[in-house]
Amino acid sequence: MAQQVSEIKAYARKRAGTGGAREVRRQAQVPAVIYGEGKSPENIALATNEVVNLMNRGRFLATLITLDVEGGGKTRVIPREVQLDPVNDKLVHIDFQRVGPGASVRVDVPVRFVNEALSPGLKRGGVLNVVRHEVEVIAPADEIPEVFEFNLEGLEIGRSIHISATNMPKGVRPTIQGRDFTVATIAGKKAEEEATPTAGAAGAAEGAAAAPGAEGAAPAADGKAAAPAAGGKAPAAGAKAPAAGAAKPAAAKPAAGKK
Repeated sequence: MAQQVSEIKAYARKRAGTGGAREVRRQAQVPAVIYGEGKSPENIALATNEVVNLMNRGRFLATLITLDVEGGGKTRVIPREVQLDPVNDKLVHIDFQRVGPGASVRVDVPVRFVNEALSPGLKRGGVLNVVRHEVEVIAPADEIPEVFEFNLEGLEIGRSIHISATNMPKGVRPTIQGRDFTVATIAGKKAEEEATPTAGAAGAAEGAAAAPGAEGAAPAADGKAAAPAAGGKAPAAGAKAPAAGAAKPAAAKPAAGKK
């Protein structure tokens, strides 16, 4: 049901426009306007602290309010638009719509999910993906639902929760007609192997980084023979190998006549 609140005192604004609105704000009030039901718009002002306290309760745009306008009687309204200063978030202006007896209004109703612990899909690591946090409906002003509740018991991964899964009060209907639209789904979590390489791929990567060839010998870049192992000596430049069968040189003898 719509949240009913006590009356709020309002004051008629004699001056409209930017100048009049600034004057109202300097008096710790917020300018507002009442429209609807075929009547002329009515410029009013409200105590800022009263409006802020009401907004802090939540669901301000779905709350029925009785405005007691000084010198103008009482009017039942519902907030339609709230303007805030983009710098300091202070109230700038409020639009109210008149709500007569038996009138219907267009409002956003929040959704709520219950029995999450009884969902097999969520137990196995699934994730509840909420498509619509609120559902816009047309409802009698005195029969605005507080919340639409959806039961997750028994739902597996891959299941969708549609608007038909909740109980709509009499006289309340979604603004989206002609299809059973989705409110939420139970999606599976991403496969861990997508983020973690397999053991075989990791081993191949390590093998590609290792240099081929025998230990202690470096391969030549141009395909020629590898350099000799450490400890070997290279032959002197220009030296020839001794011919096969060559005799060793004879030892030198002393000259004749000398002893």
